[in-house]
Amino acid sequence: MNRPTQTLVIPCYNESMRLPVDELIQFARQSADWELFFVDDGSADNTWDLLLSIVACEEICARAIRLECNYGKAEAVRCGIRTAISEGAQIVAYWDADLATPLNEVERFHAILDQHPTCDIVLGSRIRILGCVIERRFVRHLLGRTFATAASLILGIPVYDTQCGAKMFRVNAKTRFIFESPFCSRWLFDVEAIGRYLAVAPTANPLALIEVPLRKWNDVAGSKIAAWTFITAGFHLLKIWRRLHRLKLSDSSQLMAERATLAEHSPSRSFIAESSICVRKVQNLDDVAESQATQ
Repeated sequence: MNRPTQTLVIPCYNESMRLPVDELIQFARQSADWELFFVDDGSADNTWDLLLSIVACEEICARAIRLECNYGKAEAVRCGIRTAISEGAQIVAYWDADLATPLNEVERFHAILDQHPTCDIVLGSRIRILGCVIERRFVRHLLGRTFATAASLILGIPVYDTQCGAKMFRVNAKTRFIFESPFCSRWLFDVEAIGRYLAVAPTANPLALIEVPLRKWNDVAGSKIAAWTFITAGFHLLKIWRRLHRLKLSDSSQLMAERATLAEHSPSRSFIAESSICVRKVQNLDDVAESQATQ
């Protein structure tokens, strides 16, 4: 069976108590045009075993890779998306493993890309308005709004929610560039991802990025974002601003050309090849059996 050209990357780190296995399998069975691509970010619990059980299910398209240690969400997402793009994906997305954003939003995001040919990125947005059920702790909401305001100023666009863990990309030269090199921050990479796109598309169509108010979002207990992340957010935003400022000073077309040349002639820049991070990769039942036998 040919692999779908639409890939949903799901980064996982110690998700054994939060991973909604049944919902993921149900989605995979009902959405044959999507591939589930799990990236285990060096989990210390039995997350990998759960991912193997999902991949082993019949009549679904799912695979998993395991990183040798915990590199952070940014690199887990980057690894998954770069791999999917290199293997022919035309639409890529990343989604939080706890499904705080329900999977029924995937097709909604995809429909927006279909309806707007000039749109390259669809961003989920947690806006508390009538008709939407957004369950978020009050303190995190306040911290999130403060952070979002600062991020919006840095990016120079009126984005409401940079940190929602549900985003979808149309694969082209501009979106490939986003994931070419490591991000500054392990957790606040979403801001830099948007900034990188704007750096190579400074005159982008107003509909190049579209924010979608989520119909439902639940603040699932057990988030990996610790209090210190918010405390150090200002420092990370400053690092991101400085990097984006350097990108904006560069010629965008020349920048993408240099990146393409670097990727083509420097295999060591490949995330997987460079660090030997991807230690196990499973795509079918034979791979599952082999992987389990080596544990």
